[in-house]
Amino acid sequence: MLKRILSMLMSVILLAGFVFMPSVSSAATPTMKVHFINVGQGDATYIKMPGGEDILIDGGRQGQGDKIIAYLKKQKVDDIEIMIATHPDADHIGALDEVLKAYKVESVYAPKVSHTTDAYKNFLKAVKAEKLTIKTAKAGVKLPLKTGTAKFVGPVRDYGKTDLNNWSAVLHITYNKNKFLFTGDAEKTAETDMVKAKQTLQADVLKVGHHGAKTSSNKNFLDVVKPKYGVISVGKNSYGHPSTEVINRFKPYKTSIYRTDQKGNIIFTSTGTKITVATVK
Repeated sequence: MLKRILSMLMSVILLAGFVFMPSVSSAATPTMKVHFINVGQGDATYIKMPGGEDILIDGGRQGQGDKIIAYLKKQKVDDIEIMIATHPDADHIGALDEVLKAYKVESVYAPKVSHTTDAYKNFLKAVKAEKLTIKTAKAGVKLPLKTGTAKFVGPVRDYGKTDLNNWSAVLHITYNKNKFLFTGDAEKTAETDMVKAKQTLQADVLKVGHHGAKTSSNKNFLDVVKPKYGVISVGKNSYGHPSTEVINRFKPYKTSIYRTDQKGNIIFTSTGTKITVATVK
C-alpha cells in the first residue's frame, strides 16, 4: 500500500512539473528596433539591439537635444552603450553634447577627422567632461554586441580635411538574416571606395546618404546594397533634399522610401527573419 501511495505522489509531482514548466518555444523572439527620429534637416537614429545594447547614431542640430532626450526616455533608455558621431557636420552632432550630459555613455566612436565649428568643439568638450576617449570609427572596426554583429564598413581610407561627408562612419548591422546600413553623409567617392574594397554593404534597410542629395546613393553603390527599404532623414531645407533624381534611382530596386519630413518618426522592428515598419508623427 505504501509503495502504491508513493507511486501516486510521484505521478502527481511529475504531472504538476509538466503543467507548470515554462515553454521555451512560447518565449517571445528578441527583436531589434531601429528608430529614425524626426529631427528635421539632420540625422538621429536610435537602435535597441536584441542583446539589450542602446546605440545612438548622430544627434541632429543644436537645439534638438530636448527632443532626442525625451524620445529616448519614452523608449525607457537608461544609459547608452554606444554613441556614434558619423562626421563633424552640425546637423549630425549638434545635440550630442546635450545627450552626453543627460545620459551615461559607455563608448563614443567617430572618424579621425576634426572641424572648427562650435558644434564640434561642444561635442569634444562634452566627451572630455565625461572622461571618455573617442574610439576611431573606420572600416573593419567591430562593435561589442551580445547578439548580432555590427561593423564599420567606412571610411575605408583618409579623405581631405574639407571632405567631411566622405569621412562619414558607415555602419553595417546584421541580426540573423536581416541587415541594416547606416551611411551618414557618405557621397559618391566614399561609396565607390567601399564597393571597390568589397565591404559588406547589402542591406534590407538603408539610411539614405546625405538626406537624399544627388551626390550620394549612386547606382554602383545601390547595385550592391539592393535595399528593400530606404529612409531619408530630412526636413525643410534650401538644398533641394531629397533630389528627385535620387528618388528615381531607387525605382529599379523596388525600394520602399520613407521620409521623416512626411512620416515623422520611422521605426523598424526586426525578429531576425522578418522586418516590419511603423511611423509616428
